[in-house]
Amino acid sequence: MSLSLKPANLKRYRDLLMLFYKYGHGDLVKNAPVIDDPLPFAPPPPMPMEARELAKDVERLGPTYIKLAQLLSTRSDMVPQGYREALARLQDGVEPFPFEQVQAIVAMEVGARVSKAFTEFEDVPIAAASLGQVHRAVLRSGQQVVVKIQRPDARQNVSEDLDAMTELATFLEAHTDMGRRYGLVQIVEELRKSMLRELDYRLEAMNLQLMREHLGAFKRILVPAPVEDYSSGRVLTMEHVTGQKITKFSPLIRVEIDGDGLAEELFQAYLHQILVVGVFHADPHPGNIFLTDDHRIALLDLGMVGRVGRNMQDLLLKLLLGISEGNGDQAAAVAEKMGQPDEDYDALAFKRQIADIVSQQRTANLNDLQVGRVVLEVQRIAGDCHLRVPPEFTLLGKTLLNLDLVGRTLSPKFDPNESVRRNAAKILHEQALKSFSSGNLFGLMLEAKEFLERLPSRMNQLMDLISTNKLKMKVETFNENLVITTLQKIANRITLGLILASLIVGAALLMRVETSFRVFGYPGVAMLFFFLAAGGGLTLAWQIVRSDRTQR
Repeated sequence: MSLSLKPANLKRYRDLLMLFYKYGHGDLVKNAPVIDDPLPFAPPPPMPMEARELAKDVERLGPTYIKLAQLLSTRSDMVPQGYREALARLQDGVEPFPFEQVQAIVAMEVGARVSKAFTEFEDVPIAAASLGQVHRAVLRSGQQVVVKIQRPDARQNVSEDLDAMTELATFLEAHTDMGRRYGLVQIVEELRKSMLRELDYRLEAMNLQLMREHLGAFKRILVPAPVEDYSSGRVLTMEHVTGQKITKFSPLIRVEIDGDGLAEELFQAYLHQILVVGVFHADPHPGNIFLTDDHRIALLDLGMVGRVGRNMQDLLLKLLLGISEGNGDQAAAVAEKMGQPDEDYDALAFKRQIADIVSQQRTANLNDLQVGRVVLEVQRIAGDCHLRVPPEFTLLGKTLLNLDLVGRTLSPKFDPNESVRRNAAKILHEQALKSFSSGNLFGLMLEAKEFLERLPSRMNQLMDLISTNKLKMKVETFNENLVITTLQKIANRITLGLILASLIVGAALLMRVETSFRVFGYPGVAMLFFFLAAGGGLTLAWQIVRSDRTQR
């Protein structure tokens, strides 16, 4: 496949190449598992490159590149540890687009002019990003809301970015070993799915409603309610949450709030999402978590969610318990069950490295305890040992990594390992209650009904076979006759060998007995024993060679 020569695509190729040019000799390439040597065309840097510089450059390129960087942050086989953490926390901020375009988009999507649908609508946005911007407004009912409007050119720009990335990834996968080894086309396809989901604000509205239902028991966790009548694919209206970003509150507010309780409830809420509900907010970076005026935690921007199946939930709980308890063997065994081994999978090395990293986590001081980092490290070790883990595992690691940062911000003494141990029993209880839900019970009843309906006919078939002596059981086992025959051959050869050895020993002893019968100047009886032993040995050797040839 050849690269497109469209001007728009050429600009995107240039942007990507400029990143490679700038960071070709930096730590990103030197320490990456993908490339052994720095790129030859990149100039030596005047000073060491840092991960935050790369993060800033990616932010300037726009939303598609930000999402690609966030996706790469889960690939420990391609990106070094420090860069993964920086890319996982990327945010974007750009200049807002004109208010006239805002009015046109709202009128088209909502079906009414801004002046008719809202009593107030601020023309200056409170936040602006590369995919959209947010305005304060007041509905006719008097409810204060925020309106998230997608940029007019967002879908077109994302589509063109993805097309250019697809062409470049296809070219690299067809012409380079690196592209084939790491599946660049698959990475871009995962990025395409993620971006298309995030561009549909109706999905985010559904996620908001779902999280409100499942987190209702957590009184200090707030999820804003969407206003469905004023929402569409490009406009999302939700209740207004007053507060500030969790990273920007002052030390005075830290004294006023219950940081330990907030951190514990937030971590407990995410464990509930992941291990009980099976749907979790997958982007809890500090910019998406607010501290409200009434000292609650608000979860914002639910465009990205992760989903976990029931079997994976059980394995993840065992894995988190193994990590929190410092049980490396249990963590390694669970991680092995979660992955799919390749032909070159090294089980011994995998278990040894997992045990080492988990034991280090147990002996680390409180400031270094980070469950998310350990989960991502488990994913990296799995990749090094040729064990492929499911995508939700890496997404979970990224989520917990951001959650560790938020927990430390709320309470510097927060211990995520202790929180996992405290909440394990409650999570098991909630999982048991969920398994006895009405849907699961109806499923069990249907299976029982099917079993009872088929049981009489199957019992009749079984009794007929028994009564007519036609019941057969197929048992796969080894061939006893072959084993017995082989053992007999071995016993015969050992016996013949002992006889030949005794003839040789007897002949050696008879050499000292002088007789008139001599052969070649030696005592005749002793020489006869030697001849018998030699003949028997040759015969035995010939039988062994012939038997081996026949078997082959």
